[in-house]
Amino acid sequence: MLLGVDASAMSLMQAYEAAAQHDPSYRAAYYNAEGGKENRILGRAGLLPSVTGNYSKTQNRNTETYFGKSGAQDYQSLNSTVQVRQTLFNLDAWARYKQGTAQSAQAEDQFAAATQEMILRVAGAYMEALLKEDQLALARAERDMYVEQIKVNELLFKKGEGTSTDVLETRSRLDLAEAQVLEAQDELMSAKDTLSSLVGQEVVALDHLRPGFRVANDDLKPFEEWKKTALEQNPDLKALAKGVEVARQEYNKQRAGHAPRVDLTGTYGKTGSETSSTINDEFKVRSIGFQVTIPIYQGGAVSAAARQAAAGQEKARQDLEIQQDKNLVELRRNYNQIVSSVSRIDALMKAEESANLLITATQKSIRGGVRINLDLLSAQRQLYTAKRDLAQARYNYMISALRLRAVAGTLSAEDVRLMSAHFE
Repeated sequence: MLLGVDASAMSLMQAYEAAAQHDPSYRAAYYNAEGGKENRILGRAGLLPSVTGNYSKTQNRNTETYFGKSGAQDYQSLNSTVQVRQTLFNLDAWARYKQGTAQSAQAEDQFAAATQEMILRVAGAYMEALLKEDQLALARAERDMYVEQIKVNELLFKKGEGTSTDVLETRSRLDLAEAQVLEAQDELMSAKDTLSSLVGQEVVALDHLRPGFRVANDDLKPFEEWKKTALEQNPDLKALAKGVEVARQEYNKQRAGHAPRVDLTGTYGKTGSETSSTINDEFKVRSIGFQVTIPIYQGGAVSAAARQAAAGQEKARQDLEIQQDKNLVELRRNYNQIVSSVSRIDALMKAEESANLLITATQKSIRGGVRINLDLLSAQRQLYTAKRDLAQARYNYMISALRLRAVAGTLSAEDVRLMSAHFE
């Protein structure tokens, strides 16, 4: 590209790996996914046996009065119980189990989407910084052209072949070019700072795109294939589909408020000195049986909660359809950008070749006395412009290719590795 490569340059793959360790948004998504995994266990807990234990020890004083005389007796009461309960029929617990499973799967899909989003942010920031480097090089080339031009104008003015207006006009353009260089430097610094905030370290230099880069044929497969893949694998759609299932189980859970519950219970208990009349007596109780709970009426709360959950389920379905439509529009837009990039990159490559030929021809004309150095600077500026536009077209293609894969749900670290190989 337009600037030299530093020995300590950060590659695109290194930027991705650093962001995976330091990017706060990505780390937050990771821990959110870790917490979401526990929903499966939380939902399953209602179907597994539960064991509870109780133990109490009480110090008592019993005071009795006989014929005007009082007597006190101190003793301790002990009570210990262990109960095991196993659900046999509980529609609420079954709905919670299915809901927890769906929530865990949803958390995984959300993390997959966050991973793809992180890749896009890192790649976008990386290529934005490269583009700002190219724009800075172009601004410097334009400034150098005006520096040379003002020398020519001043020389002609001294010889009486030029005017002061020419000098002032060129000086004004040079001042503007200097301001554009400073602005380009600020924009480059801002772009590097953005990338640094993602990777958690200062970015000094970056790898540059290898010459001769072209569009990959894999990206040009028919749109219908991309569409099919997107509908099946897009993590956002999969997460929303899980959200529909979560909402459906929420409805089942609320509706279960009308259903009976059957539990198998087993109890082992031991008491000692429970009352003053049983001091030093110990009792053991062992029991096993069924417990049936039948809800009768709760003020209409169950029906209202069920209707509310049904509305939430329909909303989840609509959210899924909305996101599906958005994804297909985004998929088509990125696909069209990739297709148009083929001809655009080819045209800009020819423009770069023409600019190189112009420089060669201008150098020969200067040696022959036909052209001056200012003409060479103008030709060099044209080459820098062509290089910048070509680089921007290639960056736009690469970002569109990554976004296309993200919408299709196939974007991964392997895509970053393959794309990083195009830089040096």
